Amino acid sequence: MSNLEKDPSELLVAEPAIDESAADLASPVELLEPREVPLGGPRAMTVRRTLPQKKRSLVGAWCFVDSYGPTPVTGRGAMNVPPHPHTGLQTVSWLYAGEIEHRDSAGSLALIEPGQVNLMTAGAGIQHSEVSTEATSELHGVQLWLALPDRSRHVAPFFEHYVPPVIRHGDATLRVFLGSLLGQSSTVTTFTRLLGAQLDLPAGGSVTIPVDPGFEHGLVVDAGTPRLQGVEVLATHLGVVPAGPETLTVEAGDAPLRALLIGGEPLGERIVMWWNFVGRSHDEIVAFREKWQAEVIAGAEANGRFGHVDGYPGQALPAPELPNVRLRPRD
Repeated sequence: MSNLEKDPSELLVAEPAIDESAADLASPVELLEPREVPLGGPRAMTVRRTLPQKKRSLVGAWCFVDSYGPTPVTGRGAMNVPPHPHTGLQTVSWLYAGEIEHRDSAGSLALIEPGQVNLMTAGAGIQHSEVSTEATSELHGVQLWLALPDRSRHVAPFFEHYVPPVIRHGDATLRVFLGSLLGQSSTVTTFTRLLGAQLDLPAGGSVTIPVDPGFEHGLVVDAGTPRLQGVEVLATHLGVVPAGPETLTVEAGDAPLRALLIGGEPLGERIVMWWNFVGRSHDEIVAFREKWQAEVIAGAEANGRFGHVDGYPGQALPAPELPNVRLRPRD
């Protein structure tokens, strides 16, 4: 999914990016509230964004988390995101309900359905579109981005699809769609050590999971009010556990829990995020935008950095205007 904000905020983020003055240093879990972001376009879809924000910009290499739905929809085009660019990142699409058709300039055409992951590596540059299908009556899911490390961020773009098996551990049901957990490993490509899994618990259930102590971990709660390491995390919120623990304990409470467990080793690099680009400097972001506008929007070069999306019945999405200041850290 594109970041369709008409005036996207500029962020220069570093690892760790924590406001220590606001953090409760006695708590084993950092609690991040979502903010509602109305995305542009004719339908003005609203998402709940828990990364990035002032208190924290990254969990491992995870740099962007948007949750949306459940939203009743009618037919094809209920989600209609025109071709748009990405650089320096991987997009991770995960659905709870609905069906979305993905097309990209690497030549990929794929559907994503609940329990499946679409992972697109933008690398040096790619463009893609996302359109809900006629079969979709409800949209509900999460869109996440991973920042690529500097050594890998100029790789040629590519696309992968994976259907993780359902596994049981204690009271929990899990689907490991990225990285490894509990002896299950995803087949999709990662460039830093990472973890992504859907975690479900029945009401009153609990689970203790052995994890990599070198990872930061986050629990993106979709439904329920669980306790993570003994700390309550509200629905739609993100609970973050810093690196160190060798186990994570999640308790469901009075309602069933559905959440995503994400994690990874700290990225340890400064990155600049603006609109749909991840780079390393203001000037690099400016160059990405200029290439997109010239090569794709103005049509100067059909086979340039971002290529061409075949089969989408419409025009690509123009980039917003850059702010009148250099991209810099938020206060």
